This record gives sequence, structure tokens and C-alpha cells, in this order.
Amino acid sequence: MRTIKKLIRLAVLVLAGLAAWLTWFAYTPLALPAAPYQLTLEPGTSLKGLALQLETDGVLENELRFRILGRVMGYAGRLQAGRYTLDEPLTPLQLLGKIVRGDVTKAAILFVEGWNIREVRQELARNQHLEHRLTDMTDAEMLAAIGAEEKHPEGLFFPNTYFFNPDSQDIEVLRRAYNLQHEKLYLAWETRAPDLPYKTPYEALIMASIIEKETGAPEERPRIAAVFINRLNKRMRLQTDPTVIYGIGAKFDGNLRKADLLRDTPYNTYTRSGLPPTPIAMPGEDAIRAALNPDHSKALYFVAKGDGTHVFSDSLDEHNRAVNQYQKSLLKKK
Repeated sequence: MRTIKKLIRLAVLVLAGLAAWLTWFAYTPLALPAAPYQLTLEPGTSLKGLALQLETDGVLENELRFRILGRVMGYAGRLQAGRYTLDEPLTPLQLLGKIVRGDVTKAAILFVEGWNIREVRQELARNQHLEHRLTDMTDAEMLAAIGAEEKHPEGLFFPNTYFFNPDSQDIEVLRRAYNLQHEKLYLAWETRAPDLPYKTPYEALIMASIIEKETGAPEERPRIAAVFINRLNKRMRLQTDPTVIYGIGAKFDGNLRKADLLRDTPYNTYTRSGLPPTPIAMPGEDAIRAALNPDHSKALYFVAKGDGTHVFSDSLDEHNRAVNQYQKSLLKKK
């Protein structure tokens, strides 16, 4: 019993010591590397990521205490992205509170490569720092509000992190994303490779959106582009699943069936020749570059290897062998 009591006393003393240590840290002002100190928190930054960023900037000597404090206070997962300006030293507790409340100098929103317009609108609607004007607008009204000439909004916005003053209008952020995508597209168009099968930059944007959805491996995008361009030049159908999925829309349940490939829609590149009528997603700069500067390749086919990359083939026989090999491997894994 005496041993147990001693252990309990020791545990209490240790906990009391830890509590005192954490309390001292929580209420001790942090040394800023400069005044004012600008802290930019990207969307999705974790508590650990914030702590490491502060340590790198010289605000923290040891990021572990800051993380423990954030966990104890229940702040993990509640950090709000944006640009924070610190004019004077704050305690770690004050700094965490500021970030959780979202007391930003500049707020932020992230548009991700491959998102469709529905996802973009949802992200805008979720951002609490924006004044929401788009909620009740149709796509046509939205395009008119930002000054776009296009009739369909898909693919027109550049995926990026956008910083803005709190209470800015969502229309203004979307207009910036539209103008930046326009700028990136036309700059790439001016340096395009010769003899591409596009009549307009918009057709290149459509191709870029398909490339964006076909692979997440940046190094593969020019090869993917080459395959689709080779097929267009030979008047072969593109036969790409992402366009079919886009044509199904919100009803798509994650399982692409043979019947879906046979059901004709304007976006079914198995049943229709040429490019679909609009982009199918928001392409990033790498996909746009790939569409306008593809690899020099004779490949007409590719098949997924199951690791995020693909095997490329010049002939149908070669492609069929690759399909047989990698489909069997995928079935074994399942």
C-alpha cells in the first residue's frame, strides 16, 4: 500500500509539474522574428504543420510544446487558413485563439486541380470569410457577373490558393480565378507546339481538363496528351472514362459500368468522335502546358498499372497484352 501511495503521489507531482510547465509556456509571450510578423496559413494546414512553420520562422524554440497545448485546448482541426499579421508578441495561447477565431489580415480559399464547377461553388459557399452572392445565381448569371464570354463555367477557373480581405464577395474571388486561368491559357497558347488539332484555346482547355483527370502523375501528362492528340489526328475516338463519368454527373456512384460506356451523352467519347463540348474539370498549369506541348510519341493507348502511373502502347496488340497483364494484377490485389 505504501508503494502504491508513493507512486500515486509521484504521478500527481509529475502531472502537476507538466501542467505548470505547459501553463508557463501558454502564458509566456513569443519572440517574433520581425515586427510586424506575417504568418500565412494555407488551407488544410494541420496543428503539427503550423507548429513546424512557427519553429522554422524562429517563433518557437520547440514545436512539441505548442502542439501539446493545441491538443489540450481542443484546437486541432479548427485552424482557419489565411494571412495573420502579428504587430506585437502574443502568448502561444493568444496566437492559437487568434488562428482558431480566424482573425485574419487576409483570408484564403483553395481551388484544387481536377475539381468541377459544383465543387468550386461548394467551397465558395463554405468559406465563412466571404460575402456570398453566388448562392442563388444560375451558372449563366454567375458567368455574366464575372464578365465571362463563355456559355459554360466548367474549367474556366485556375486552381490556386486565393487570399482576400475578409468580407470580400465570392464573385470577386471567382473573377480573379477566371482571369488567371484565361491568362495562363493564352500564354501557353502563344508558345504551343506546331500542328496541334485545336482550332481555339478553348479546345486546348478541354483537352487539358481530360489530361488533368486521367493522371495525377505530373511527369505523365505530356505522354497522355500525346496519346489523345495522336488519336484525334487519326480520327480515332478518345475513349476516355473521365468524360463518360462527367456526362453521368452527380448520379455517378463510383462504379463505371459497360452500360455507361454504351449510353450516349454529349460527353461520351466512346460513342462520339472528337472532343467533348466543354472541359470536364478545372485543369492546372501542368495539364494546360501538356495539352499544348505534348511529348513526341506514337502511342495510341495507355492502361493504368494500379500505382497511379500507366503503360503506353503504340499498337492495339501491345495494348491488349498490357491490359491483360495489369488487369490480372489488379484482380489479384483485390
